[in-house]
Amino acid sequence: MTVVIEHIPDQAEPTPVALTAADGTPLGALRFAAAGTPRGRIVVSGATAVPQGFYRRFARFAAARGYDVLTFDYRGIGLSAPPTLRGYHAEMLDWGRLDLPAAIDRMASPDLPLYVVGHSYGGHAPGLLPSPEQVAGFYIFGTGAGWHGHMPPAERLKVLAMWHVGFPVLTRWKGYCPWKLLGLGEDLPVGVYRQWRRWCRFPRYFFDDPTMRGIERGYAAVRAPMAFVNALDDRWAPPRSREAFIAAYRNAPIERHDIDPRALGAPIGHMGYFRPTAEPLWRQALDWIEAQARSAASARGA
Repeated sequence: MTVVIEHIPDQAEPTPVALTAADGTPLGALRFAAAGTPRGRIVVSGATAVPQGFYRRFARFAAARGYDVLTFDYRGIGLSAPPTLRGYHAEMLDWGRLDLPAAIDRMASPDLPLYVVGHSYGGHAPGLLPSPEQVAGFYIFGTGAGWHGHMPPAERLKVLAMWHVGFPVLTRWKGYCPWKLLGLGEDLPVGVYRQWRRWCRFPRYFFDDPTMRGIERGYAAVRAPMAFVNALDDRWAPPRSREAFIAAYRNAPIERHDIDPRALGAPIGHMGYFRPTAEPLWRQALDWIEAQARSAASARGA
């Protein structure tokens, strides 16, 4: 495979967008206008503790190809963070049930199909949406069940130390999870941290949590096409971790793509899906989206 990095033409700066979740929580977002006549719209649903700025290059790439793109931060991080996280209440479930829906509502249009491009947690969120039928398709990078047992042995030990030693101590000290202190991403509200830590104890994430019975019904309600892309060197979300989670999307047409990083000539890991060397993966994502649009138009007789 020959990797070709496309030149992304200069574009106007993205437009700040103020979103409001259904519970009144303000969220910060950026909108990247399509070059020329828009062919569709994309909402980028990011990973845990990853600010929306990390997805800016992908958003520009998709905008250059004719898509209106919205990036946003979940409550508690990035442009949606309060002045201090100490005493701030937010849960991980809020991100999928309240925050992503606010972004989708802003971008939904009767004239253009809407797609979600997700990363890690962005693949958990579709089954939490109150109205998943608003989305024509989901293309997800690096999603998995989060359980240490799916990870390679060395990573497994690091993760167990993180959950059972490092972050419990640091979180009690700070009053929030100081993810940034160790260079791992944005700091997290304590409620988000506690849910995430609990669910990562289970092989099938919250589907195995006895306190979350019934949550699988939302995942069965997703019927739009889905594609899940996992790198073979993704230590947090290898393909077997993906399989443990996405079985819940039992009524959605699903494609699986396992990516060998040697094909890109660069490591991918859990974060490399959105680094500049991954532009060929972005091209494949947009090709998939365009194929879904053509298929839907053909089914309508357009």
